[in-house]
Amino acid sequence: MDQPTFNKLLAFGVERGVSDIHFEVGYPPHYRLHGELLGAVKVPPLTAADTEAIAAMILGDRTKIDFHRPFPEVDMSYSLAGMGRFRASIFRQRGSVGIVMRLIPFEVRAVEELNLPPVLGEICEARRGLVLVTGATGNGKSTTIAAMIRYINESRHAHILTIEDPIEFLFEPQKCMIIQREVGTDTDSFRGAVTAALRQDPDVIMVGEVREQDTAETCLKAAETGHLVISAIHTPDTVSTIQRYVGLFSQDSQDIVRQRLGDSLQAIISLRLLSGKEGRSRIPAVEILRVTRTIRECIRQGRLGELPELIRKGRDLYNMQLFDQHLLDLAQAGLISVEAALYASSNPEEFERALNLG
Repeated sequence: MDQPTFNKLLAFGVERGVSDIHFEVGYPPHYRLHGELLGAVKVPPLTAADTEAIAAMILGDRTKIDFHRPFPEVDMSYSLAGMGRFRASIFRQRGSVGIVMRLIPFEVRAVEELNLPPVLGEICEARRGLVLVTGATGNGKSTTIAAMIRYINESRHAHILTIEDPIEFLFEPQKCMIIQREVGTDTDSFRGAVTAALRQDPDVIMVGEVREQDTAETCLKAAETGHLVISAIHTPDTVSTIQRYVGLFSQDSQDIVRQRLGDSLQAIISLRLLSGKEGRSRIPAVEILRVTRTIRECIRQGRLGELPELIRKGRDLYNMQLFDQHLLDLAQAGLISVEAALYASSNPEEFERALNLG
C-alpha cells in the first residue's frame, strides 16, 4: 500500500459522506455509510503489509512502533489535504495491525443543521455547571459537542479551552478565544490539563471524554468553581449517565459525589442516531434532562427512578424530553420509519400505544 493509493481510498470515503473507514487484514477496505458497513468492491483484501504501511503513514515521524510486537492502542488525528480530517485508532488483532478511521468534517455544523433540538442553544447559555453529552460510539457525541462550541463561539465573548484525545474538530475564532490542547502532544493527561485550566482563565472547558475517576473529579471541581464544563460519556440515557458518573468513584465517597453532582449538573443530552426514512441520512433521537430544583434533590438522594417521569412532565415548561417522546415526533413527521422508532424506543409497548393514539 503506497501513499497515493491510501489517499484515494480516503478520498473515496470523504466524497461519499461515510462516517468510518476500516482497514483489516483479509478484508477489502470497508466504509460505514448511513449506519451500514459496506466493503469496497474493486479493492482486493488487505495484507498484513498493507495495514502496517497504512499505520506507518498515519503515525509518520510522531511515533515509532514495532508492529510485530504487542503495542498500546494508539488514537491520533490524520489530515488529508483539502479533503478532511480523521481520528485514527490503530491496534493489533490476531498478530496483525488494524485501523479504524472516523471522518471529521472540516466544517463544524450548526445545531439546526444537525436536526438537534433548539433547546441545546439554551443549554449552551449556562455560565457554570456540568453538561454531559452521552451515547454509544458513533452516535454523534463529538459532532454535537462541536455544534455547541460553535453556538457559544457565535453568541458571546468568552475563553473556550478544549482538551481532547486526539483533537477532532478545528474551531475558527469568532467572538470567542479558543485554545485546543491534545492529550499526548500538548499535555500528559485529561486530569492535568483540566487542573491547569483552572489557572488559565477559561469560561468554558470542553473535555473530550470522562473515562475514569480522576477526570470525573476534576470536571466536577471545574464546574463547582464557576466554569461551564462540557464533556462526553459512553452511556445510553440520562439515568444510566448519572449512575455511571457516580459509579466511577469509590463506594464510600459516592454519597458525597451525588451531592456534588446534584449541585453542579446542568443538563444531560443523550443521543441515538437512526437511519432516515429515505435511507440516505442519519437522524438523531435525543433525550434531554435539564436540572430543576426537584431533579437536583432526586440526584442528591439517589432517587433516579423518578427522573423519567419528571422529564416527561417537564417537556412543555423546560423543553425536556424522553427518547420515546422525540421518537414519536420524528415518526409522525416522517423523518424516520415507524419500524426504526419502535426498534430504538425504550418502551416499545407504550410507544406503540402512543403512536396509535396519535
